[in-house]
Amino acid sequence: MTKIAKVSKSDAEWRQQLTDQQYHVTREKGTERAFTGKYWNCRDDGIYRCVCCGEPLFSSATKFDAGCGWPSFTAPLAESIVDEHEDRSHFMVRTEVTCSKCGAHLGHVFPDGPAPTGLRYCINSASLNLEKE
Repeated sequence: MTKIAKVSKSDAEWRQQLTDQQYHVTREKGTERAFTGKYWNCRDDGIYRCVCCGEPLFSSATKFDAGCGWPSFTAPLAESIVDEHEDRSHFMVRTEVTCSKCGAHLGHVFPDGPAPTGLRYCINSASLNLEKE
């Protein structure tokens, strides 16, 4: 397993680099409203990268329409590029997904996705940049 070099920046550096919405989602564990993000209905081929550090996270080949209003994927490009954490906010128990390289909040993963993984990585568009093929 390849160890990912961590990215660490000050709060001021993140604020300078990111839009207000990107900062709120990725650094403050926020979320965008359903059906409003730029990638929820995107059909373009490519690689979705972390908006904070550029790490390749998801492929359009694993993207599917979950009907939830956020981009949804069956799996990350590799297990080591995302971290999972228990999230007990908003009176729920969910599994938060963060970028392993910079710690950016991406979204959540749920066990209700299609084959082959049975998982649904429900990811905020504001945490992603699509590198089109």
